[in-house]
Amino acid sequence: MISIVIPVYNEKESLGILLAEIDAVGQQANLALEVLFVDDGSTDGSWQAIRELAQRDQRVRGLRFRRNFGKAAALSAGFRHVQGALVFTLDGDLQDDPQAIPLFLVAMEKGLDVVSGWKRVRHDPWHKVFPSRVFNFLVSWLTGVWLHDHNCGMKCYRAEIFREVRLYGELHRFIPVLAAARGYKVGEIEINHRPRRFGHSKYGVRRFVKGFLDLLTVKFLTGFGQRPQHLLGTIGLVSFAAGALGMIYLGITWLINLSQPGAFLPLHERPLLVYSVAALLLGAQMMSIGFLAELITAYQGQDEHSYSIAEHIGCFENKPE
Repeated sequence: MISIVIPVYNEKESLGILLAEIDAVGQQANLALEVLFVDDGSTDGSWQAIRELAQRDQRVRGLRFRRNFGKAAALSAGFRHVQGALVFTLDGDLQDDPQAIPLFLVAMEKGLDVVSGWKRVRHDPWHKVFPSRVFNFLVSWLTGVWLHDHNCGMKCYRAEIFREVRLYGELHRFIPVLAAARGYKVGEIEINHRPRRFGHSKYGVRRFVKGFLDLLTVKFLTGFGQRPQHLLGTIGLVSFAAGALGMIYLGITWLINLSQPGAFLPLHERPLLVYSVAALLLGAQMMSIGFLAELITAYQGQDEHSYSIAEHIGCFENKPE
């Protein structure tokens, strides 16, 4: 069974065409498919279109949100209800070509756990393409997961990934990064990107601002999620040490000034005093925040594993804590 999760937001005209294309690929490659549409608060009649498709095809299922919660929420809800061992994600705007589905399966058979699509040739305006390429480079550079197109909506995952990767906010574009941090193997294949036929893009300039902030969050979660004090404490120690050195220097100059009146400005008139006190306070605050983060991590760690098991052999029985 292969599950296809399609988040939908005002894509009524596209849904029937997309399902027909998916069905044609499934028949050609002899695939057992299920298609799960997640209506993310559409207002154009998309839910009625999903109802009609589900009535005609028993492989089609649908979920409808009460309002627009965002793509990450739609994908997360879809992942909770899939039945297949492999999970595809597709956008509902027809720009992702379902003909690439067999190519994803070939890549998965080579041992990959996540396969991301790469739109080498994009049919989008330049003001979307250029910032996206800059963003993709930043994501790859900061996380070490080198993909050409982290934002591509067409991806394939092994279902077990979603027992360990939790989505919230707008982290859906970082699933390969979060999966790689758990030890899963990530790769990509080139796909055909098609021009938009209906409607308009749902993303604006704010997407890139939010994306950059989410990138910082993912970098922190993947690098220091289980040891936040290593980052916060290091910043705090460096800041505290800089403040302490500044205060020591001011103390020495004050002692010299006692024997040589007028050689130095009074301490309260020296900018270094303000900088040193600020550095001391910042250092103390960062280390305090680090300790609080460690307490939260330790508490949550009682129910969450900091490791990921690939496979096991023999009989493993659950033992009481």
